[in-house]
Amino acid sequence: MSTKQPTSQSDILETPAERRQVALARLIQVLGASGLALVILGTISVVLLRGLVPHQRIVEALESAETLWILLTSLALGIVAVATGFGRFKRMPTKTSRERAIAGGVLGIQALILAAALLAFREAGDPERFVFHFFNFGVLEGYLGLFAWAAVNTLILAFVGQVGGMIIGMMLAFLTLSKRKAVRAPARVYINFFRGTPLIWQLITFYFGFALGLGIRPEIDLGPVAFGPAYTAAMIVFVLNTGAYSSEVFRAGIQSIERGQMEAARSLGMSYPQAMRYAIIPQAVRRVIPPLLNEFVILIKDTSLVVVLGLASSEYELFTLAREGYSDSFNATFFTAAAAGYLVVTLPLIRAVNVVEKRLRSGLVTVAA
Repeated sequence: MSTKQPTSQSDILETPAERRQVALARLIQVLGASGLALVILGTISVVLLRGLVPHQRIVEALESAETLWILLTSLALGIVAVATGFGRFKRMPTKTSRERAIAGGVLGIQALILAAALLAFREAGDPERFVFHFFNFGVLEGYLGLFAWAAVNTLILAFVGQVGGMIIGMMLAFLTLSKRKAVRAPARVYINFFRGTPLIWQLITFYFGFALGLGIRPEIDLGPVAFGPAYTAAMIVFVLNTGAYSSEVFRAGIQSIERGQMEAARSLGMSYPQAMRYAIIPQAVRRVIPPLLNEFVILIKDTSLVVVLGLASSEYELFTLAREGYSDSFNATFFTAAAAGYLVVTLPLIRAVNVVEKRLRSGLVTVAA
């Protein structure tokens, strides 16, 4: 005589009432996500359908009946998700269903806050004035090509600063790891100076101080590629500054390698330089990739500090171009465009940092059968 076995774990753990609770948890999560998506995507869709130029179309979209309906619906979905999510999550039969109920409640809170803020801005604020000064895209006519070129200049400054800084940083890291105090001391002075003084001070002092005080005006002229004194000075300062920060990243990466790795390499007959080259450095480089990418993202934003220097119009980076545009029009939409430009450049890099960190945490070494 045989006994029929359950076909799945759900046949043992779930009753019809429990299945209803699990379905309710899914519904709560959908409600919260729908409320948040509606307030963001719905509002953006109405604005895009009305048009962005002239700016009055954006104002009309924000004040339209469609937007009001979207905001009120989002508020309703958010309220339901919050009430049911936090009111019922303790009754959920499984951990997954409880997490879904809580997630729905949190998404509902986000939808509530955003929808209420937009509703308050629409009813009690001044959409006309705000949109005119920050989203008046008509004033950008003729500047799109200039913003693209400014983005290129921004990346050149950051890339040169990062690559040069990594080279200097690696050399400084070796000096700081020396057992001899006389070798470490100059490196520590350099690192502490550039990490301890503001970057804007370094830019101003290096360019204006050296140019006026010593008559040093560095320039780069490679035929089709030419950079003036201010732009060249900015690249040099970014290299020197990034070198100080990169050195600490490399030093920490090298010191994070287990001591046994060095001992194993030396036991195989390697000299200290060979052990560093073939055993320690390759492992350390993997560990310092994410922080170095983070430094690159930070450096891209720090390039905005060259606004204090007198760049030629062909050398403008994003923030300098935005400031010049604002000076000509007294409209802050140029700063909105600059922010969009920085996001276009930095968001893919931030995503790359997250992917690299995830891969390094999970391990890149595979075992072949």
